[in-house]
Amino acid sequence: GRQPDARLPADKARGDADRALAESPVKVDETYDIARENHNPMEPHATIASWNGDRLTLWSKSQFVVNEQAEIAAIFGLAPENVTVICPFIGGAFGTSLRTWPHVTLAAMAARHVRRPVKLVLTRKQMFFTTGHRPRTVQRIALGATADGKLTSVVHEGTGETSRYEEFMEALTSVTTFLYSCPNVRTRYRLVPLDTGTPNHMRGPGEASGVFALECAMDELAYKLRLDPIDLRRRNEPEIDEGENKPFSSRSLMKCYDLGAERFGWSRRTPEPRSMRDGRLLIGMGVASASYPAFHAPATARARLLPDGTAEVEIAASDMGPGTYTSMTQVAAETLGLPVERVRFSLGRSDYPPAPSHGGSWTMASVGSAIRAACMAVREEAAKGRNDRPIEATATSQRNPEAAARFSMHSFGAVFVEIAIDPDVGTIRVRRAVGAYGIGRVVNPRLARSQCTGGMVGGIGMALMERTVLDARDGRPVNAHMADYLMPVNLDIPQLEAHFVEEADPHVNALGVKGLGEIALVGIAPAIANAVFHATGKRVRTLPIRIEDVLTA
Repeated sequence: GRQPDARLPADKARGDADRALAESPVKVDETYDIARENHNPMEPHATIASWNGDRLTLWSKSQFVVNEQAEIAAIFGLAPENVTVICPFIGGAFGTSLRTWPHVTLAAMAARHVRRPVKLVLTRKQMFFTTGHRPRTVQRIALGATADGKLTSVVHEGTGETSRYEEFMEALTSVTTFLYSCPNVRTRYRLVPLDTGTPNHMRGPGEASGVFALECAMDELAYKLRLDPIDLRRRNEPEIDEGENKPFSSRSLMKCYDLGAERFGWSRRTPEPRSMRDGRLLIGMGVASASYPAFHAPATARARLLPDGTAEVEIAASDMGPGTYTSMTQVAAETLGLPVERVRFSLGRSDYPPAPSHGGSWTMASVGSAIRAACMAVREEAAKGRNDRPIEATATSQRNPEAAARFSMHSFGAVFVEIAIDPDVGTIRVRRAVGAYGIGRVVNPRLARSQCTGGMVGGIGMALMERTVLDARDGRPVNAHMADYLMPVNLDIPQLEAHFVEEADPHVNALGVKGLGEIALVGIAPAIANAVFHATGKRVRTLPIRIEDVLTA
């Protein structure tokens, strides 16, 4: 039978966390509840299907064109090479397009039936039913500490929803095993099958939810100990990944706190709740850590040098807005020694060399490394002197398994938020946010900052607005439209700043990049929740935080 624990350890432990908790002089033991969220990109799912004999072409919104090719080929009993998936631009996605949902099959079936191309576009309401969602989670965090703020015990028990026909898992408890130094740690992860569609990865999947619970609990512990929240984290900074018992390839969390605190002006914060005001408005300042794995998946790219001195590079990757076209062109141009305008980069076709899904913050590491390898191979061919015809090379790149075995590889960040709360009507406004990140090499600072601010916006939505409400009678979403499913708009977005610490990591990959898209969302919600407590003295442990939660403060 199936062995879920072989795929993902549901329970991890070191030391005796329960005994240490019972014996700890200072304790926090609370439950944190995060509502279901739906991805809701501006661009809905859409597919055009066209048959030519037994060959099928799909123009489809996909973050993983080679997977869509394989899945549709399997459904229709076709050879994979008889299915071509084309997606040069995705629009927004945030994880909702990582899977091939039923509408793609329906479009292909309809096109075959009517013997002409068929276009299928989901309505906004349909986007809430069959294209995944961030699962609702309920988490218990228990922290034990000495009187001087050293962690003695961490217990993290998380439960997430899934469908009755599939098991959806995410990294809900993984960060807890290594973020802070503690001899006794126990994590537990369970799924609850429900009469619902299968959840899906949504930006910062697992980490965003798990870190919310952990970082709110750390803030609660800091107040119990009468310590500055940053000081508490500094006292528990580990020298190695204690969960894996191996060193970090690089870890700049404390540098992130130093840089972020300086840019934010954390020293101006007075620690007592309800102690800061702007006129009659209550002001709150909150902070939280962020982390996300530095993933790397095998990828293959093709590079071609043309006699006129230009180059072409191809790979079946995707671009949903982080600037993949631009950054990959930069990597190719740098490796080939050409100006960027002499390089033409193409992606988004399943008949290009295969790439992993466009998600998980691994595109720059995986696709970029493959492009670098292909360009180096074509340079070697060109050095042999044959340049009167196109020179082509294909190369595959993957992580060095020795480095992966020796090091724990993660990005880290520190997030600072200031909010203002109207005590009479309970409105919560984020005034400004500052994030400082250690992500290895930053290939394109402008694109990187854009990724961070986008993630921050998503975190504001997670903290204060986004909640898919289900009808208790039949489990159907009752707010499957933009009038009642609230998300941040321009007027909700304040001054957002992203800064990067200098960090060289020679172990993660040849480019030294660690990924950025996911971590930018991870720490925002707990920083906002912690700021709400600082402003009001009321601890809200459910997301989203609503007006009624603070009106009783």
